[in-house]
Amino acid sequence: MESLPKELDRATSLALLHEYTKNESLIKHALAVEACMRAYAKKLDPANEEAWGLVGLLHDFDYDQFPTPQEHPFVGEKILEDRGYPPFFRRAILSHAEYSGVSRETPLEKALFACDELAGFLTACALVKPNKSIFEVEAPSVIKKMKDKAFARSVNRDDIRNGAAAMGVELADHVQFCIQALQGAADELGLRGTAA
Repeated sequence: MESLPKELDRATSLALLHEYTKNESLIKHALAVEACMRAYAKKLDPANEEAWGLVGLLHDFDYDQFPTPQEHPFVGEKILEDRGYPPFFRRAILSHAEYSGVSRETPLEKALFACDELAGFLTACALVKPNKSIFEVEAPSVIKKMKDKAFARSVNRDDIRNGAAAMGVELADHVQFCIQALQGAADELGLRGTAA
């Protein structure tokens, strides 16, 4: 995997996210996926942790303004190209949309798909806890909650299951791993709650 140009650092990428995304929930989602991606990079591709994290941070940056399947993530991919983000980076973001026609082949692409919906679901699980804290969320209860179709209904459960399977990890392990990643970013995500 090629490396990211030095100028495309987290500050630049965060500025790009804020330029296109005004919805606070979408910004928090981007930060949550980034946290999960950085954690997986440390395990699977430590030399490229920054690139993995920023793919997570920017995977939905165009969604607030361009939410339709005709636009997202295609509009974003063109913007990223114009800003100098390399092909591997843009391909990973295209691959996270089931309808994009871009297959997920690399560990980076598989991890993004696996973390995207789960990060949203874990955030929802934390916010219904008494103290609204990610530290109250446990993997078994998350997996049980996945069966409740009324809860966080916009989250695609199949994507969570299929994402873990494509990475070759057990669902429970994947959920636990991502809970720990979000705990590490709890302050930035506003998920420390009143318990910690």
